[in-house]
Amino acid sequence: MRKNHLIVALILFIFFVISFLTNILGPLIPDIITDFEVSLTMAALLPFAFFLAYGVFSVPSGMAVETYGEKTAILLAFSISFLGAILFSLYPNFPIALISLFLIGSGMAMLQVAINPLLRVAGGEEHFAFNSVLGQLAFGSASFFSPILFSYLVLNLEDYSATENTNPIIELFHHIVPPQLPWVSLYWIFAFISLLMLLLIFPIRLPKVTRKEDEKTGSWATNISLLKNKKVILYFIALFAYVGTEQGVANWMSKFLSEYHGLDPRVEGAKAISLFWGLLTVGCILGLVLLKFLDSKLVLKIFTGAAITSLTVALFGSAKMAIWAFPMVGFFASVMWSIIFSLALNSVQENHGALSGILCSGIVGGAIVPLIVGAIGDLAGLKGGMIFLYLTLGFIFSIGFWAKPLVNNKTVTFKELLGRGKPTET
Repeated sequence: MRKNHLIVALILFIFFVISFLTNILGPLIPDIITDFEVSLTMAALLPFAFFLAYGVFSVPSGMAVETYGEKTAILLAFSISFLGAILFSLYPNFPIALISLFLIGSGMAMLQVAINPLLRVAGGEEHFAFNSVLGQLAFGSASFFSPILFSYLVLNLEDYSATENTNPIIELFHHIVPPQLPWVSLYWIFAFISLLMLLLIFPIRLPKVTRKEDEKTGSWATNISLLKNKKVILYFIALFAYVGTEQGVANWMSKFLSEYHGLDPRVEGAKAISLFWGLLTVGCILGLVLLKFLDSKLVLKIFTGAAITSLTVALFGSAKMAIWAFPMVGFFASVMWSIIFSLALNSVQENHGALSGILCSGIVGGAIVPLIVGAIGDLAGLKGGMIFLYLTLGFIFSIGFWAKPLVNNKTVTFKELLGRGKPTET
């Protein structure tokens, strides 16, 4: 039992690491544009490379995990992540950055597939729901923390003084990071974390995972059959739109605040991104509560409508309004992934494991949408580019009208909550 608690803690830390490596691009993009002298479209190729790997390798990673086991897959994932991070740390230039992020994204895709079934077995099936929420909190806390670390490292390395500095970490990075590229220090941290995870996991004996039917990836024939289903395609597009919206806001808000309101991307921009991810995590908790009382389609319509309103305020309001409105988009986006995913699974009677793999491939939206925003931004300004997000949010809003799941989420009234009635399905 003690060993299982240790493994659960390790898996929760893996959730933290995945988020830390995944969601740091937003704070970096303004510096990358300036330091590498690239256009918005070129800068958008960075999240494109990362999330393309996510989308492309979700289904193959599931098959690899089922064939070779969770431990082998996790070790391989962190090895690939280490290779990507150390490559850019040693050779910090734009082409290498693309290769690096593709490698890191490939590793993170494999981890995402491996750890959820492992968490269920290690923590016990009866605690899986609770541990899954803990995993999401760990994921969200890393997204909140990483922009703060970015600001700390960059500002301290830029203002470095050998006579006044007493921080050994800043001292180390001062000697190994190019002085004109202080943000490269984050990639050294990525490499260190990936290597640390390899050393931690290698000697540990992980429990054997017998996958449930809804956790199995399925054969190529099963996946092809599902892709012929119109509902599957629509839900894939929905998750594509969600991840595209999430990354489109997170990756471009700092540059927007700098370009239109003159705010420092390393201070105010990084704080806004940190708050975006923090509120997204808090919103998940509120969403869990609301789904006990309201139909999931109604919750989706309310939150998506509020996200569209927040985006409008962020794009067309003052600096003070924008610095709060952008993070509020994250708050209202918090329920979208889980609701869309559950509606999709509840709309198909079988092959839920294969369907999950297809749906997770929708993460590739995080590659395509920011690239579209950047390309439009080069032609019509970044504000014009971010207006594209109304299309993705509009599609998500439409789900509340056309979704017809076979099973609806179970809700309770306040009277039933007090023990005077039985829960009903809406």
